[in-house]
Amino acid sequence: MADKTIKTNSGEEIALAELKYQDENAASDVYYLSEISPDSLVKIYEKLEWTPEGKLGVKISTGESNKSNHLRPALIGKLVKQVGGVIVECNTAYGGNRTETAKRWQTVKEHGYLDIAPCDILDEEGTETLKVDGYARIPENIVGSHFRNYGSFLVLSHFKGHLMGGFGGALKNISIGFASTAGKINIHTAGKSRDAWMECVQDEFTESMADASKSIIDAVGGRIVFINVMNRLSIDCDCDGNPHEPEMKDVGILASSNPVALDQACVDLVYASKDNTASLRARMEKQRGIHILETAEKIGIGERAYKLVDLDE
Repeated sequence: MADKTIKTNSGEEIALAELKYQDENAASDVYYLSEISPDSLVKIYEKLEWTPEGKLGVKISTGESNKSNHLRPALIGKLVKQVGGVIVECNTAYGGNRTETAKRWQTVKEHGYLDIAPCDILDEEGTETLKVDGYARIPENIVGSHFRNYGSFLVLSHFKGHLMGGFGGALKNISIGFASTAGKINIHTAGKSRDAWMECVQDEFTESMADASKSIIDAVGGRIVFINVMNRLSIDCDCDGNPHEPEMKDVGILASSNPVALDQACVDLVYASKDNTASLRARMEKQRGIHILETAEKIGIGERAYKLVDLDE
């Protein structure tokens, strides 16, 4: 195993031994493909051998502007159509193109998502409160009222840096991503407010993201799977309308039923790469992004250890 390697989308070889939490005996598989294409998304999804129950929501970020690095319809369209999913999103909690429902619908349309699938703004008609069992920081999470219309979710995430969280992957997509406007403020303030921004200790924020993630997974009874696409690896989130240009080359696509292991594998790949990762690592470390994974494991979402399964072989 010590000599086993994977090859990234850019052709770099990374030894599995360099991936900190890679463990051949781990309970969770994380699947990997170096090619980033519509066919690869379908292939890695099918490898999960998962059948959704009820109406399927496909959770993505539809992006702030055409300069944002969100997953484009041309990449995800084939998979979304194949699974018959509805693209789901929630309004944001900051000034921009997606704070109000009308603006959000306009952005969804302009970015081409209505051309590949039905879409649903989950908090368009109100909110619902989910309890967080065994929480670290916040006892409740606030999501859109349409959340309960779905029996299962496929979470398609663009892995990248994040100004406040350090990095954004599957856990960020189901915590901040599923939260309504009030829910986003609740998470960002670690439960101190639902209508006004205020200062929050950084670790309390990431702990709140972990709590919100757990509420989503518990609410759907585990009927949820996750795919992370490691392309356009900017230090900035897709909520940034003018993000920094990526310095690190594309890596590939990863998938798992365990979002903690999945995000950890992506983090490990960044740290193991000999590419120009300095800015992305600095962003992660400045915001102590790793703490969301520490907390998520502690409160029982999933273990960080994983077995990387290379589908390129």
